Amino acid sequence: MVQLQSHAGDALAGPIAWYVYVLRAFLALIVLGACAWGAMALAYRCPGPAPARYLVIALWVSLGVAAVVALLRVRAGVPLKGWPLAFLVATILLVGWWQTIRPSNDRDWAADVAQLLDPRQDGSHVTLHNVRNFAWRTETDFTPRWETRTYDLDKLESADLVLSYWMGPAIAHTLVSFGFSDGQRVVFSIEIRKKQGQKFSAVGGFFKDFEATLVAADERDILRVRSNVRGETVYLYRLNIPPRQLREVFLGYLERARDLRRHAKWYNTLTSNCTTIVFELARIIAPGLPLDYRLLLSGYFAEYAYDQGGLTPGFTYSQLAERGNFVARALAAGDAADFSARIREGVPGDDPKVTP
Repeated sequence: MVQLQSHAGDALAGPIAWYVYVLRAFLALIVLGACAWGAMALAYRCPGPAPARYLVIALWVSLGVAAVVALLRVRAGVPLKGWPLAFLVATILLVGWWQTIRPSNDRDWAADVAQLLDPRQDGSHVTLHNVRNFAWRTETDFTPRWETRTYDLDKLESADLVLSYWMGPAIAHTLVSFGFSDGQRVVFSIEIRKKQGQKFSAVGGFFKDFEATLVAADERDILRVRSNVRGETVYLYRLNIPPRQLREVFLGYLERARDLRRHAKWYNTLTSNCTTIVFELARIIAPGLPLDYRLLLSGYFAEYAYDQGGLTPGFTYSQLAERGNFVARALAAGDAADFSARIREGVPGDDPKVTP
């Protein structure tokens, strides 16, 4: 009888040990992930001089590596202790510190994001304070101009989706330009609010390195600086949205501007960026819009909008993209007063001469 029980125990020991190994490996992966995240968080946000920051990062990584080694060496049936427990305590402290880092509207901002949009509404009339209308010669040579402009929502008649490509085909900056029957246009763009001397970093956008701001701008500023000054590839697509719903989207941007004035918020490369706000506003109109990988890979957002019927009908997507690339027209237009009209020549939905 004793011999039978011994064989049964041996038979169970193998599967139990296998599950323990799998659990250990799984926990080790979690520790590695937490270790990598913590190292990046400390690299971007740890206060103090660089040597002290590097020392803290080295200690954190060493603790994580020690915890992984301990997890992979622990025997079945032996409770976790030592380095894994120390890493767990350090992680709790790190997350607690991370939650104390708050966004602010009071910093030494770069000139192009120095002012916050201030919208005021009186019935159908909207006054926007701090509309940007810079004259750009190079990225560092420009004449700053912040203006106050008034728009009549009863004259709102169109919106264009603009995608500006600066880092390959999968990543683009997303802007929306609203047009009025009196010829006025205003572009809204969620952007990082850079501090003086700061440069954009997609990785930094995951680690509270930038606050978010909503810029309202003239097209000769915000579109021209991308196509003519920075050399980005820029596409323009007329959105297929009825006027009543256009007003909802426009007012949604104004509410976002008010919210950012009241409460500073972090820009997040993944969850709170130039494309996600467009999707959020679109879901106000059509709550059933599906989630899609193209909301994360913003370079494909226009294709997503096309598949949802959100672009000018009667054309293939390739036709819309080919005719929507306005860089050559923008370069030819320069800083001309009719810049907006010239970049729209041949664009389906914007140019009345273009038909399916």
